[in-house]
Amino acid sequence: MGVRTEAALGLGGNLGDPLQSFVAALHSFAGHPAVELRRFSSVYRTKPWGIVEQPDFLNMAALLSTDLGEVELLNLCMEIEQASGRERRERWGPRTLDIDILTFGELVTDRPSLQLPHPRLAARGFVLVPLAEIAPDLMIGGRSVAALKAAIETSDVVLDEEETTRLRDALG
Repeated sequence: MGVRTEAALGLGGNLGDPLQSFVAALHSFAGHPAVELRRFSSVYRTKPWGIVEQPDFLNMAALLSTDLGEVELLNLCMEIEQASGRERRERWGPRTLDIDILTFGELVTDRPSLQLPHPRLAARGFVLVPLAEIAPDLMIGGRSVAALKAAIETSDVVLDEEETTRLRDALG
């Protein structure tokens, strides 16, 4: 076991039943012996970003504490994505589940397979809105998540109350 680190994750999906993919992913994290699921946000609906000719996305954020290293956590995220049927065909294309590590403690790294904090986090409302719900005071690059959120347009990120209720019911 390594050093316990708090990590922030962003989850998204727009194929199949993304909410069920979120539930399965959160169960996988909570059931892992080196991971403690601390908090998770509501579910938000957003228009596609990048490739716009695809279904709307559902997005949420989660905070966890882990004894895994950042690469081990990345591998776990990719295993969970694959279990949901994720196929990596095109960047910003449709997917059953996408799990991004947004932050891993205070680690700053720039590797081909993993950049932390996530390099586009501060420009994405669909990441900042759910993350601000559960960790507004989390500091990223010297600014709080709440401040980062306040600095961008987020009106296109809409709380999906029905999917949030489904999520909370499924997770007990």
